[in-house]
Amino acid sequence: MAEPLRLQAKSASPGIASGPAFLAEEPKAPSAAEQPDTAPASRAVGGYGALEKAIDISISALEHLADGADAESRDIIDFQIEVLRDPSIAEATGARLEADENVVFAWVATLDAYIGELEAADEEQMRARAVDILDIKNRVLGALAGTPIADFPPGSVFVGKDMEPSRFLAHDWSKGGGIALFAGSTAGHVALLARAKSVPMVIGTGRFSAADGDPVSVDGNAGAVILQAGSMLIPPLVPAQEPAGDTQTTGGELRTADGVPILLSININDPAEIDALDPATAGVGLMRSEFSITSVADAANEEQQLAIYRRVLEQAGDRPVTIRMLDIGGDKPLPGLEDLPALASGLRGIRLLLARPEIARVQARALLRAAVFGRLSVMLPMVTFPDEIDRMRDIFREEAEKLGRRALHHRMPPIGMMVEVPAAALMLDTFGSAAFFSFGTNDLTQYLAASARDDIDADTGKAAPAVLRLLAQAVKLTAGKPVSICGDMAGNPHYLPGLLAAGLRHFSVAPARRPAIRSAIIGLNADGTRAAGE
Repeated sequence: MAEPLRLQAKSASPGIASGPAFLAEEPKAPSAAEQPDTAPASRAVGGYGALEKAIDISISALEHLADGADAESRDIIDFQIEVLRDPSIAEATGARLEADENVVFAWVATLDAYIGELEAADEEQMRARAVDILDIKNRVLGALAGTPIADFPPGSVFVGKDMEPSRFLAHDWSKGGGIALFAGSTAGHVALLARAKSVPMVIGTGRFSAADGDPVSVDGNAGAVILQAGSMLIPPLVPAQEPAGDTQTTGGELRTADGVPILLSININDPAEIDALDPATAGVGLMRSEFSITSVADAANEEQQLAIYRRVLEQAGDRPVTIRMLDIGGDKPLPGLEDLPALASGLRGIRLLLARPEIARVQARALLRAAVFGRLSVMLPMVTFPDEIDRMRDIFREEAEKLGRRALHHRMPPIGMMVEVPAAALMLDTFGSAAFFSFGTNDLTQYLAASARDDIDADTGKAAPAVLRLLAQAVKLTAGKPVSICGDMAGNPHYLPGLLAAGLRHFSVAPARRPAIRSAIIGLNADGTRAAGE
């Protein structure tokens, strides 16, 4: 039997504790029964008034937490309250609001700048204060969204990059438990509190793999963490991946009747579909990330997005996963952003993300951090011009540099594009910085046929010959880069002969359509003709 894994760490508070792991970086979304009866202030009323209310709620919660606390704990809480009342933070946030930033993103950007300054400080004491500001940031975000940070089960071992002081103070440590941090500091407030309350704690373990409920032991005397057999230390940085090829057939080979390999992937439209993903049969050719974002508060929540992306990557195992960045705007409004000037002109997809870079930067960080957990590729929606890819790649590079300075594990994934705008399809040879292409036939058909969104189903059949001709021309312009198709046409056996004839070899379809498409592929030759005897 394999031996448990023992990771060397640094002691922050002596003692030994064992218990089920609680993974702080995988927050659980509240169930429908847990949702508040009324819309939170950030959704109902925008602007500084909503932020003031959230700050007042946060101060009241901290003051309640301080009731009966010892002097040391009270000092820490008073520090956080003082920061929340700091006029310079209010002024910086207000300036962003005046520049038409959404209240949630204005708060995130202001506090992230403060956190970045502290994390870059030379003195450890100053760097240790960064988690206090992170605590304040998340507390106010929770108040804005109506979803305060929940406590974790008594007796658990808290596992995460760092721990917020208020979370420590709100937890009942009388039933045991401990703390194991990937980073952390012996000079931080949590370490100070852990020593005062005799809670075993270690820091500097490096990021390791574990699941909620896995048995974990913290040895605060020797400075170590003991994990169950099969766990592993995740390397800090991994080289960028090559984009997934379009002819890989390992694990259930699929070929046309004349022996040409075909890759058949699935689309994911909802986080609820992740658990049904079977890596033995398929990877993910398209995950529509906007369906996991129900409000502006979700779009500003880096940890929540990371948890969803990590979940699908780990579920997919060694299979490739392509996640499309938020395709919001136009006929896909995001609650809380409807009144922004950027939306008045009908911006959608990549144009909206570039017009509101605060949204793109949060998602870019979540995707960069998620990439270490699997074979991730990132796809950009509604791309029309080559410079749109270049500008988004710059955002990813900038955010990767920031994550590196914060010692957060990340990897730069391949970045490709959806081909759903006819102008882009006709000029694919000019998109040199795109790592791969994926044809979205729903929008491509709509724009090619000048159809209304409600009429697209009726017009698809009439427009199909033009769409197939455009696809055949566009595939020839891809210069050998990976190409796939993920629209409704890909999941309809009626169009499969024409799609094969156009040169497509990677199809991503709804899970329910996969058996029919698989059956149709093996009965056709690669040029779309029927096999002999069919």
